[in-house]
Amino acid sequence: MLSFILEIGTEEVPARFLPGLEKELVERFSAALDKEGVPHGPLTAKATPRRAVLQAELAAGSEEREELVTGPPVKVAYDAQGAFTKAAEGFAKTQGVALDALFTQKTDKGEYLAARKKTGGVGTQEILAAICPEIITALPFPKRMHWAADPFTYARPLRWVLALLDHVCVSFTVGRVTSGNQTHGHRVHGPGPFTVAHAKDYAGLLRDSCQVTVDGAERQEAVVTGGDALAKAAGGRVLWKDSLLQEVAGLTEHPVPLLGGFDPSFLEIPREVLLTSMESHQKSFGLEGADGKLLPHFLTVLNISPPDEALVRKGWERVLRARLEDARFFWKSDLAAKADDWLASLDSVIFLAPLGSMGDKTRRLEKLCARLAEVCGCISPEEAARAGRLSKADLVSGMVGEFDTLQGVMGGIYARKRGEPESVALALAEQYLPAGPETPVPASRGGALLSLADKADTLAGCFGLGMIPTGAMDPYALRRAALGIARIILEQNLELDVRELFRGALELYGERKWKLAPEDALEKLMEFFTLRLKNLFMGQGTPTLLVEAAIGSSARDARRAKARLDALAAFSATEAFAPAVLTFKRVANIVRKEEQERALAPEYSASLLQEDAEKALADALETIAPRFDTLWAEDKYEDLLTLLGELRPKVDAFFDGVMVMAEDKELRRNRLGLLKALEERFGRLADFTALQM
Repeated sequence: MLSFILEIGTEEVPARFLPGLEKELVERFSAALDKEGVPHGPLTAKATPRRAVLQAELAAGSEEREELVTGPPVKVAYDAQGAFTKAAEGFAKTQGVALDALFTQKTDKGEYLAARKKTGGVGTQEILAAICPEIITALPFPKRMHWAADPFTYARPLRWVLALLDHVCVSFTVGRVTSGNQTHGHRVHGPGPFTVAHAKDYAGLLRDSCQVTVDGAERQEAVVTGGDALAKAAGGRVLWKDSLLQEVAGLTEHPVPLLGGFDPSFLEIPREVLLTSMESHQKSFGLEGADGKLLPHFLTVLNISPPDEALVRKGWERVLRARLEDARFFWKSDLAAKADDWLASLDSVIFLAPLGSMGDKTRRLEKLCARLAEVCGCISPEEAARAGRLSKADLVSGMVGEFDTLQGVMGGIYARKRGEPESVALALAEQYLPAGPETPVPASRGGALLSLADKADTLAGCFGLGMIPTGAMDPYALRRAALGIARIILEQNLELDVRELFRGALELYGERKWKLAPEDALEKLMEFFTLRLKNLFMGQGTPTLLVEAAIGSSARDARRAKARLDALAAFSATEAFAPAVLTFKRVANIVRKEEQERALAPEYSASLLQEDAEKALADALETIAPRFDTLWAEDKYEDLLTLLGELRPKVDAFFDGVMVMAEDKELRRNRLGLLKALEERFGRLADFTALQM
């Protein structure tokens, strides 16, 4: 096997591009090599801000293959005298074979001229020279750019390309850069250029002469190891944040941790503000002591080993001090402001132009939160209402104006400082949770109710205006809002009718000119929520058909829908599942087919029951009904599904011995009413028509 190294040198690429770049390099080269028939070992890709590197062990050439290729039909390939036509000659030329090598091949569609074409046997160097520029040119980035008059685009300008197969240079041109055997190192510690004699020499040369750590995991390890040592010497520990650690590793090729400090007087500022200022603006980490309190220190990461570390530290401290001075000013100014003044200012802050101001929104949330508290409990309606009214007040604060990621968090801090109940402060701090599928839901009941109300209000308003997400377009993150509602209900175990939540949210908008009538908007909103709930359940590994069946009966109560789904999944593992599904699916199909033409009432008359089988079914249904209602009230869905097994023999006997579609209209209506009564009760458990056996 031959060692291959490809290095794409650029100006600094944003850190967020690097993980995707590594993934694309591996996937695209692996696919291209497989297509060309080049045997290879595992491919690895690593990236720094200034280079993307692919390494692999490759065979010397592609495997030889023989491929059967069919050409024109025989009747077209030969003329009346049996000689080859121009169509046959063209086919042979295209496939690179002699005319006398062609033969007839029988297929399902008739006889065709065919040839055995040998492919492969091409040197790997030649293959790489062809696929490398194609792959580099096609690499996807969130943003691309071109420079000068060159039409070639990439994440950042290309500076060099190194391509070696063992000691041989793989020559090609991409953009205006021609590949070679030279690399460049760290801008200060090893700028180069350096000639790479053999692909296997690359790693050592990059480490020793170039002073570059190409592996992102190694850069992170260097930051953590060095940072922990510095923090321990200062009597604390680093507050590592994975996303920031990955980012700073993606900003450096030669990571050097540096510990700095700030005036302890700044510790009067809330912890959340201090950490946000360090992390967001300075790409630095905070430190805390053994008591869990912040220390007046920060850890940053340099991309250089400075000759005068003290001078560099002083510069970082000066910049952070200016940030913290601003934060302290906003903190004191906000504490001096009155909540009522902020609430009044919200009337000048637009929520969505057709939906009024943030002041209007908080007044709706005030009422909706109170209603939710009455339904769900665990927080007083008065406190829930207060949280709804104060929910957006911090948007006009100086601190949130400077640190917008702290909206809600600062609202909770200010509410606590002003003597609001703790439940109100917690609700304000948690109102924007969950912020995504991987983030937690509110831990407090007040936060859960405020988040539900906020998301329902936004969904109701947008759907009323006809702003329904389509395809990839979702500018107001309505999918995330609907998913958040589902997660909150499930994880907080709330007994809540989602349809009534949306109905209440729509009603609180009052009379206004909607694009969709409220009832139409409500129907579309429920369809939208139901789809999000299905996706949530399927994302947890539950089979699609079981999800469709469980939610098909109703998605209004997400908590009970999940309980029915779990019971159905357990039932599906038993031998009784398939027979029961087939039987009750037949019931549901008959009922639904009839209801397409006329409404059916779940009623029947005992006096019209003629056959023993229908009498037995009616008796069994009446016997089971009280047990069903008790188990339903207690949410014992697994026990309810066992009732299917008890009732199934009676239903099967009914179908075997009774003509449902009798010629007598009264008799037919009565039998359909019996099946409707059966379907209406057990149809609450699942939509059996969604299941396939």
